Amino acid sequence: MAGLRVCSLTTVVLIILLLPGSMERCGHISISAPIIHLGDTATASCLVSQNCSFLGPEPQILWRLGEEPPQPGERQQSQPTGFHESTITLPYLNHTHIFLFCYVNWNNKLQILDQAELWAGYPPATPYNLSCLMDLVTENLICQWEPGPDTHLPTKFTLKSFKSRSDCQTQEDPTEDCIPEDRQNYCSIPRSRLLLYQNMVIWVQAENALGTSLSPQLCLDPMDVVKLEPPTLQALDSNPSQLGCLWLRWETWKPSRHMDQSCELRYRPQLGEASWAQVAPLPSSALRHKLCGLLPATIYTLQIRCIRYRLPGQWSRWSPSLELRTIERAPVVSLDTWWRPRQLDAGREGIQLFWKPMPLEEQSGQIQGYLLSWSRAGQPMAVLLLCNTTELSCTFRLPSETGEVSLAAYNSGGTSHPTAVVFLDSEGPPLARLHATAQDPHSLWVGWEPPSPAPQGYLIEWNLEPPSPSGSNVTWRLEHNRNITGTLLQENIRPFQLYKITVTPLYHGTMGPPGHTYTYSQEMAPPRVPELHLKHIGKTWAHLEWVPEPLELGKSPLTHYTIFWSNAQERSFSTILNTSSHGFVLRGLEPASLYHVHLMATSQAGATNSTGLTLVTLALGESELYTFLGLFGFLVLLICLCGAAWFCYSPSRKNPLWPSVPDPAHSSLGSWLPTMMAEETFQLPSIQDAGMPPITKITVLEEEEEKKTQPWETSDSSEICGLPTLVQAYVLQEDPRTAFTHPQPQSGISDQVLYGRVLGSPSSPGPGHYLRSDSTQPLLGGLTPSPKSYENLWFQTSPLGSPRPSHPNQEDDCVFGPMIDFPLLQGLRVHGVEGLGGF
Repeated sequence: MAGLRVCSLTTVVLIILLLPGSMERCGHISISAPIIHLGDTATASCLVSQNCSFLGPEPQILWRLGEEPPQPGERQQSQPTGFHESTITLPYLNHTHIFLFCYVNWNNKLQILDQAELWAGYPPATPYNLSCLMDLVTENLICQWEPGPDTHLPTKFTLKSFKSRSDCQTQEDPTEDCIPEDRQNYCSIPRSRLLLYQNMVIWVQAENALGTSLSPQLCLDPMDVVKLEPPTLQALDSNPSQLGCLWLRWETWKPSRHMDQSCELRYRPQLGEASWAQVAPLPSSALRHKLCGLLPATIYTLQIRCIRYRLPGQWSRWSPSLELRTIERAPVVSLDTWWRPRQLDAGREGIQLFWKPMPLEEQSGQIQGYLLSWSRAGQPMAVLLLCNTTELSCTFRLPSETGEVSLAAYNSGGTSHPTAVVFLDSEGPPLARLHATAQDPHSLWVGWEPPSPAPQGYLIEWNLEPPSPSGSNVTWRLEHNRNITGTLLQENIRPFQLYKITVTPLYHGTMGPPGHTYTYSQEMAPPRVPELHLKHIGKTWAHLEWVPEPLELGKSPLTHYTIFWSNAQERSFSTILNTSSHGFVLRGLEPASLYHVHLMATSQAGATNSTGLTLVTLALGESELYTFLGLFGFLVLLICLCGAAWFCYSPSRKNPLWPSVPDPAHSSLGSWLPTMMAEETFQLPSIQDAGMPPITKITVLEEEEEKKTQPWETSDSSEICGLPTLVQAYVLQEDPRTAFTHPQPQSGISDQVLYGRVLGSPSSPGPGHYLRSDSTQPLLGGLTPSPKSYENLWFQTSPLGSPRPSHPNQEDDCVFGPMIDFPLLQGLRVHGVEGLGGF
């Protein structure tokens, strides 16, 4: 953005310079103040001359601030002199440096008439932290200060001073001002302008367009602020007999050798982020120093600086760093040793010795190597060197003579105390029980049951299985605590590896036989799973078998097997078997179907699946298919028969097809009697047939309370015949002489029953006549229709069995035919005769 702004400003300046002279004199910008306080308001006016004849009488004057779009001014007016003036106010100017342009519209294009440069910032702050020093190398008085916050305006700093012979209260000869270079906050006053051993007053003045500020005055003598150059630090030869000490010397700067100086020494070890330690004061007359109390075999960084002794002045810079190493200390260690027989080349037997250093002191010297030597018994000076190695093991062949074997560690500082190597025989009792488990992927816990008597200690060895031919991957350690029954192994343990752990009990002068165990640092799931084999297969079953994998060394045993099988429809089944199972029969399979089967072996560490086995069951035979279809058909037929029987014998299913016809003999009419009845027995011969049995009983069963008389039409007795509509007569089927003592029950009017009439006399030898009615009207609910002629036995047979003529034209209206056929009814007096009307 800054580059684009500079480019645009440069373009504007070039355009203004290339304008013709007439255009250049057309306008002019006047600003209230070119430099203002940041955030203040600025006003400007643009005056367009009357000489601009190419402009219109009322030209439009526009303003543009920096990269903002052009805009008209707040006010534009024409003066009597012919000038046109436009004014603008810029509130809260927040640009530290910007250009303001005045435009007019000329030929439909904006033309720049004039521009003005605006600056905004702050007055200079008061400089602070003024300090000076006398540099003896350049012989200049160098003063520096802090200028304070940025003012955003060009600010000039000036270092002012004057000489004063008293306490800096009176001014004598002023010195020449020192003006630093741009953006520098220090300045040097040369020796020619100084008066040594005389006070001077020095201060800094900061000035810009908005104001001036002065720093506090500094009163000093140039010789009181002398800063020496640092001395040169060197090392002296160290005394090997004194451990942890360094000898140092230094040389002061040659121009300051006539001055008394006091020095400081600082040092720190190159161990991480160690802090500096200081040693002071060091008189310069000694020019050497013995620094002790240091760590052996450690590299130290040292620096020194000096100041005038007993006089005012400033410390010199720290000298360049000097790095020295302290003398190494001989190793102070004890060596734990262990050995095992080893077969050498050419069929010779040798010994492989292992050792492990155990530091006895915290500042024990660093070990550079080991010396294994053999000496004859009683002749310690006759030494035979067996090994000189930096490793922790050595394979050698002992001389045939009797001697002593010793082991020592050495470095540049000396040799440790030798350790005697003892070769023990295996004559002690063994461990009772040894076991090991993995605590985590990087540690193993080994435990044992101590024998009796208790050992003096234990030797624990562990290595990867199978071991390397050189035996270099064996890790071991000695446990001197005779009371422990287990220990945690964390050294050189990697996850998912099989380790062989050996524990040997150590006794006084002998040892027991070693015990071995195997375990994994972090066990994985079973690496191999038995393969499934199809032994036999049928239509609905399949016999599978497998051969169990042998148990691997150090592996946990399997806990169970799981068999999974699925059909083509992705329906899955499974079953769990114990590890003693070697086969399984899949039952309930479908004939001629495809199945996928696999076996999963599970242990404490996880589970692993076997490869899948695909099998197809056998299809059904032709005879089996016929048998199956026959059974299926028989089952369908049996279901149909049961359904039909249930449909026929179920009352709820019968009624919709055959309506239920009530039986009058088993209905409530069998025991029904009217409350009031009037009965008479007539013994009148029939007009038509002298042998007709007499009518035994006519009973009026019920009569509505509201009696209405209807006249009987007698004009045509052959066509119209009937009883009163409100009276129904019934003939009871029992002896007329029987007393009627039963009360009349209330019968519902909604029951539809068929009923009949019995005609005859109990004294008659012939059977009685039964007249059946086909009426479906409710009993005692209204008039009862007459039976058909073919249903009324009265009109079909006589007491002798001869047929009687029927009256087909009148049987729908009257039961007994014309009134002339019933002479008894003509003279009958019935209770409630008033309801018979004109009968």
